Amino acid sequence: MDGTPRSEPAGNMDRRPWGSFTVLDEGEGYKVKRIEVLPGKRLSYQRHSRRCEHWMVVQGAGKVTLEGREILLQVGDTADVPTGAAHRMENPGKETLVFIEIQRGSYLGEDDIVRLQDDFGRLIGDKENG
Repeated sequence: MDGTPRSEPAGNMDRRPWGSFTVLDEGEGYKVKRIEVLPGKRLSYQRHSRRCEHWMVVQGAGKVTLEGREILLQVGDTADVPTGAAHRMENPGKETLVFIEIQRGSYLGEDDIVRLQDDFGRLIGDKENG
């Protein structure tokens, strides 16, 4: 490691109503997460003002909604989420979806999330955890 202080220790799992994520690595201007989405669940439809994201599916299948357009991803497929773009990942399958997310930007905190739609009753426009 380069000695850069971490805001979230690598390897810590954070549970969410849709599944969980684990921060695998973090450094100056980037963060890498392993994200699991339970069958039939989806993340908030959201946007970020200070980061972009790159996703790669490593298990299962995912449905990405990016600026209203739906894209189906299989194992090995990727999607790029530009800064400010409305997006979500969904698991339409019967097995757990696992994807790797690489974030890049000037700020990578979980509070750089503005929800546009949420299945779990979390506030729309809320700047809180995914």
